[in-house]
Amino acid sequence: MDRSWILPLTEAMQSHRQITILSGPRQVGKTTLANQLQEVFSNPNANTSKSHYYLNWDDVNHRELILKGPDQIVQTLGLDQLFSQKPLLVLDEIHKYTDWKNFLKGFFDRFEHTIQFLVTGSARMDLYMHGGDSLMGRTFNYRLHPLSIRETIGKIDSEQLIQAPSQIALQDFQALLKFGGFPEPYLKRDMRFTNRWQNLRAQQLIREDIRDATRIHEIQQLEVLHNLLLNQVGQETKYATLARHIRVSVDTIRRWLDILESFYFCFRIRPWHRNIATALRKEPKTYLWDWSLIRDQGARSENFIASHLLKATHWWTDQGLGQFDLFYLRTKEGREVDFMVTRDDIPWFMVEVKHSSNSSLNPNLQWFQKKTAAAHAFQIELTAPYVDADCFQHSEPIRVPALTFLSQLA
Repeated sequence: MDRSWILPLTEAMQSHRQITILSGPRQVGKTTLANQLQEVFSNPNANTSKSHYYLNWDDVNHRELILKGPDQIVQTLGLDQLFSQKPLLVLDEIHKYTDWKNFLKGFFDRFEHTIQFLVTGSARMDLYMHGGDSLMGRTFNYRLHPLSIRETIGKIDSEQLIQAPSQIALQDFQALLKFGGFPEPYLKRDMRFTNRWQNLRAQQLIREDIRDATRIHEIQQLEVLHNLLLNQVGQETKYATLARHIRVSVDTIRRWLDILESFYFCFRIRPWHRNIATALRKEPKTYLWDWSLIRDQGARSENFIASHLLKATHWWTDQGLGQFDLFYLRTKEGREVDFMVTRDDIPWFMVEVKHSSNSSLNPNLQWFQKKTAAAHAFQIELTAPYVDADCFQHSEPIRVPALTFLSQLA
């Protein structure tokens, strides 16, 4: 299936000189998307019928060529000839190369005017870039997420912040909630296949990707942390409690969670505390990129919404529409709202998640809205029927079907 990233990525690569970096979880569809983008760059010219090239670090022959350096790559692939448009060079999983940043910098600085670069990887390469980094100013980063309700309905309009409401087929919504948003299990909709797919993906993540890319030797203990997180979705992440359970230090737990997050197994949301004197300030909440792993219905519903919100904030930010971030709200007295999205560091809208449509409106929405001055406050209900109306037209706290609200995000 075509992904909504094709058009904005194509426009970005044709309009800007920067290296396009596309990262996302293993098996989320990066290679498929890269292949689809190559088709866009497949216009023949007078010299060759090909204007797109693909090198994968995991392929031994490709790795050997990469290690020989940019000059050999250009010569071997025939990139030293005249093209009617910049040829596309896809470098897949290049972050596994120890010196990948310097390699890309040197390659880009010499050939930025003659080659268009697309770099894909299953780790968060943006986390490896810091102030003063050799690639600063040379890259535009995009994060590929699992399928969402909006993307399942149809293309996301990258020119619009909020999409017009649109109804998803009920069977598609149920499949998305049950099988997750990773394309293969979602499209197959077979529980036995999904169980095997999940087990294989977990093994590859920990015993291949993380083991090979880090210096972690306690793989079995890391697997214990992986399994503990499955049952703690949406709860405050108590580092000390996890450390005692696994018998490692708190610093080790923090480091391991950073690694699991960098390889797109989980993501953490931190509390918003500005203008709220009694707000929590430290403890994050942890969610999974694959919500289908969660057995508890309420926790899965909350993670389902969290994943959609994270995807939306990443999409808006990556499209250059502003800086969007995701937080949660909780005070020391126990007042809580599940999520809040900020735009350019200003509270924009709050979200409380309820699985049932029979719940009364959470009074904490109004309380926190007064404290934060957020423009919108929504109580999202998973089982409520779709309503064809723009929920962002309302400023007061309001109950909204998940089917409506999520169709308006990315």
